[in-house]
Amino acid sequence: MMQNVHLAPETDEDDLYSGYNDYNPTYDTEELENDTAFQQAVRTSHGRRPPITAKIPSTAVSRPVATGYGDGVTRPMTAVRAAGFTKGALRGSAFDPLGQSWGPAPPLEARNEDSPEEKIRQLEKKVNELVEESCIANSCGDLKLALEKAKDAGRKERVLVRQREQVTRPENINLDLTYSVLFNLASQYSANEMYAEALNTYQVIVKNKMFSNAGRLKVNMGNIYLKQRNYSKAIKFYRMALDQIPSVHKEMRIKIMQNIGVTFIKTGQYSDAISSFEHIMSMAPNLKAGFNLILSYFAIGDREKMKKSFQKLIAVPLEIDEDDKYISPSDDPHTNLVIEAIKNDHLRQMERERKAMAEKYIMTAAKLIAPVIETSFAVGYDWCVEVVKASQYVELANDLEINKAITYLRQKDFNQAVETLKMFEKKDSRVKSAAATNLSFLYYLENEFAQASSYADLAVNSDRYNPSALTNKGNTVFANGDYEKAAEFYKEALRNDCSCTEALYNIGLTYKKLNRLDEALDCFLKLHAILRNSAQVLYQIANVYELMEDPSQAMEWLMQLISVVPTDSRALSKLGGLYDSEGDKSQAFQYYYESYRYFPSNIEVIEWLGAYYIDTQFCEKAIQYFERASLIQPTQVKWQLMVASCFRRSGNYQKALDTYKDIHRKFPENVECLRFLVRLCTDIGLKEVQEYATKLKRLEKMKEIREQRIKSGRDSSGCPRGRRDGSAGSDSGQNCSAGSKGERLSAQLRALPGTDEPYESSSNKEPGECPWPVGLPGWRRGRHVLLGVSRSFCNTDKASRDLGGIPAHFGLLTVDSESNRFYICCFSCSSNVTICSETQTPSMWIRLALK
Repeated sequence: MMQNVHLAPETDEDDLYSGYNDYNPTYDTEELENDTAFQQAVRTSHGRRPPITAKIPSTAVSRPVATGYGDGVTRPMTAVRAAGFTKGALRGSAFDPLGQSWGPAPPLEARNEDSPEEKIRQLEKKVNELVEESCIANSCGDLKLALEKAKDAGRKERVLVRQREQVTRPENINLDLTYSVLFNLASQYSANEMYAEALNTYQVIVKNKMFSNAGRLKVNMGNIYLKQRNYSKAIKFYRMALDQIPSVHKEMRIKIMQNIGVTFIKTGQYSDAISSFEHIMSMAPNLKAGFNLILSYFAIGDREKMKKSFQKLIAVPLEIDEDDKYISPSDDPHTNLVIEAIKNDHLRQMERERKAMAEKYIMTAAKLIAPVIETSFAVGYDWCVEVVKASQYVELANDLEINKAITYLRQKDFNQAVETLKMFEKKDSRVKSAAATNLSFLYYLENEFAQASSYADLAVNSDRYNPSALTNKGNTVFANGDYEKAAEFYKEALRNDCSCTEALYNIGLTYKKLNRLDEALDCFLKLHAILRNSAQVLYQIANVYELMEDPSQAMEWLMQLISVVPTDSRALSKLGGLYDSEGDKSQAFQYYYESYRYFPSNIEVIEWLGAYYIDTQFCEKAIQYFERASLIQPTQVKWQLMVASCFRRSGNYQKALDTYKDIHRKFPENVECLRFLVRLCTDIGLKEVQEYATKLKRLEKMKEIREQRIKSGRDSSGCPRGRRDGSAGSDSGQNCSAGSKGERLSAQLRALPGTDEPYESSSNKEPGECPWPVGLPGWRRGRHVLLGVSRSFCNTDKASRDLGGIPAHFGLLTVDSESNRFYICCFSCSSNVTICSETQTPSMWIRLALK
């Protein structure tokens, strides 16, 4: 047994690996060109002799080392072996490291697809594919498809587990695949708001001790409870997850603590929330935690802590590169090309988003705390501005000043707002343009278009690429009626910023004014693609279709508008009007009624509903609408007449009579009311019928004479008239038909008794006055009709009938036998003219004619 054991000589103990770098000079290829024998062998057949077995040098000098093999094959003592051979194995064999002498490889065995292992392998591949498809569908927004794929993957995974248990031992089950399938299924349940199923699936994962690090999923369970507003359980699961996550995962622990703080804010436990956010700001400060900390201190009203928290928020590092990095330092084309490539790459976009988010948090926090940290909001804004100026966000100071002016506006302190904005006129162009834009808008709202236009020009000159400034300038031009020029400003604003929705909306309105309806429709449709649920845009599209006489499209867009703002009474009444024009009374009634329910003061809607009930023979229901209309417009007699008419149509004659009497007291000269009073009194048999009949006859006569007067005034309006001196039969020399009429009437008057006495005209009357009482000596009572009382002045503009060339007032004559007075009710000025007997000096000529 000991015969195969050889001891290494003592001289070799210092170098156990000697001989490995030794090689036979025969294999030295560097001197082959100078080797005569090799060159001769290449040129002749000498090189095709059978190979001579080379003697391989020993690796351990000449020491045989026992290997444990019985065939005498030895191996080196170390793990460093030659490529494909050993010293003992190659004794007596040719050098063939690639195994070329072994012949071709045997053919591959055919795969048996019916074997259980192959079925398991294919099923496992299918499960992985379903999980991937589910994740892809979720990322594309197709949540239902993602859930179906996840469920299918779960079913197939359970089949796979059962097949593995039949073929192999249970410990060979692929736990990673089971975990991924269950986790994806729970995620898809949560995405589809199936929270109960998601929680059950997460519980299956968490309770399985075979899954490592499954405790982290309690964060997801806490998020679901937070969505369900079960804040106590959410905090419980967040804390359980926090306990199971080791301290080396610092970032994850910070995020969980931030979730705990937000949940405490939801529950109103601000002191606990402050503890969480303070810990985060001390360990790893970030913008969200700093902003939430300010909110918590704002909720408890701690001014000093709000200031300190704002300073902490300002000091949070953004960890982004400066803008100078993207400025080329030289004219090297290669460097410029690289800078252009990275100027708008994904990393740069992420940096911009982070900076924009930081500015948003700082501006919101400043606007929140400025009114409460000091005695007045102006002082608070000044403190915030000073803090911002001393930080890395210097450019936000100007924005805070502008927000200060906007706060003045919200408090309706326009003078302070204007003064604050005017402070920016001497600053850089960007800030000056923003301030001038706001000033222009202020003056535009106050209808001071000249000031608005001047500040709009200042804003445009300061920054020609400011779309808001160009839009304001277009508004001022639009207000002045120059629609073509306004459209040019709006177009320029859109060229500078294609997302300027205000300019796009205004250019649509401009095209409507210019009656370019197709272009207006294009603008509003583009705007609808940007603002999907804008009520104003939907209404404008419907209005344009209505102007284009396409009621079906108009009704379709109004239906979309109502789905966005279901309580808009104007849109409902508009839709009702369109259905009414199409002849669909039932649909029209439905929308008109909804409009009335939301806004019961629209006279047009009230009138339509009342008329609808009258047409459908439900007069009792129409009464409430006309009564409401009479309350809205108490001076309009037609609503009260409609109420009385509804009572009359419904058979309630007594109520109708009382209503008509009340109307007559309020409007004694309404002929229609008197007609119905006469008819009702006649039908009922009341004694007041004669009184109302007399009043009706008198009003009808007055109406007839008034119409004759208007007609004669129109007929004689083409004949020029000069000023009359007021004497009987006097003429100013005008050669028109009025003179001959005056002569005939003068002759008739002279034939009457007592009319030959001279009368003097009153010279102190103002044009447009009613005639005052005049005396008529020798007047005999009789049946006479006073045709007119001529004025002593000429008022040809208002004359409705010419008596002897003199303009006259008309009225009905009544006689008082006791006082011997005649009364004339003047039609033109609703005054009573008293004609006395011989006691007064006449001041006007009287033109009389026998009946």
